[in-house]
Amino acid sequence: MRFQAAVLRSYEDPFAVEEVALRTEPAAGELLVEIAGCGMCRTDLAVRRSAGSSPLPAVLGHEGSGVVVRSGGGPDNAISVGDHVVLSFDSCGHCQNCRGAAPAYCDSFASLNLFGGRGEGAPRLTDADGRALAPRWFGQSSFAEYALVSARNAVRVDTKLPVEMLGPLGCGFLTGAGAVLNTFSAGPGDSLVVLGAGAVGLAAVMAATAAGALTVAVDRHPRRLALAERFGAIPLLAGTAGLAERIRRLTDGGARYALDTTASAPLVNEGLRALRPTGSLGLVARLHDPLPLEPGTLDRGRSIRHICEGDAVPGLLIPLLTRLWQAGRFPFDQLIRTYPLTDINEAERDCEAGRVVKPVLLPAGRSR
Repeated sequence: MRFQAAVLRSYEDPFAVEEVALRTEPAAGELLVEIAGCGMCRTDLAVRRSAGSSPLPAVLGHEGSGVVVRSGGGPDNAISVGDHVVLSFDSCGHCQNCRGAAPAYCDSFASLNLFGGRGEGAPRLTDADGRALAPRWFGQSSFAEYALVSARNAVRVDTKLPVEMLGPLGCGFLTGAGAVLNTFSAGPGDSLVVLGAGAVGLAAVMAATAAGALTVAVDRHPRRLALAERFGAIPLLAGTAGLAERIRRLTDGGARYALDTTASAPLVNEGLRALRPTGSLGLVARLHDPLPLEPGTLDRGRSIRHICEGDAVPGLLIPLLTRLWQAGRFPFDQLIRTYPLTDINEAERDCEAGRVVKPVLLPAGRSR
């Protein structure tokens, strides 16, 4: 089967939209999905800075959504041809964390999602000349017209929903909303400070507003803060003098929770200082440098932890987010700008420059 995909051949070169070949049918527990849309996440773009740890050439993309066109069946595969699905991260399904409803902490998360996928012999995905491409980026490789995925990382959604827009619910929006709804279990009377108003941070703001929590959003871009305010947050400009004290005043003595999406050490310390006693801060951005914590930031029972994929079980959280969207309480579509797959490099430039919060790529969807 031949179709178009965006291939990243080196860490410095632009994406090249070219013909690729899928050389296998879905096995038991697998699905072939015709991609209707795929969000571009900063994790995709971080491959360029992975110092060679992410195998190339590769088809990236891990916020895919589309229609199942073939199924390999299997006893644990309840998804059928014609179903609309959102694709999320892959997991093994049998380690202790997967069995404990914590698939984001799967023992095989790194190997399945970042470094080459499930073990296999002959290459499944090749370029037009028959050279192997690294497949299964986050179990998907969905910067393409089609993706061969495990049924474990596919979530069935209502066919009445605009499936081409739903892909970001599988990672970026899932992470921000899940941190609020799962990790923090925020609700009425709670207070939250969100550091960074990008896709993950704004999803957290929307989820906190839906949950009835008071939210303060901090960012250095006024346009992003305007979006956060539209979604119910109190906006504060990063770098403002006395930032932590201002947050404490706005939250009646300190926020109960803080979510950092920036990996900025100064902002993390501000967020910790802005917490009330026993408050907790969650990190979702990957740290690339040591994180120095200033004296006193962890006093009085404050805590800090990493949050992966919003502590989500995708099959539970994604349907909840679509119901909230249908009720007008999680307007994630207002963050999306669509691009043809052929314009993937323009989408990357706009994302890096902050001109768009969430690019979604629309493949042509024609196989040959």
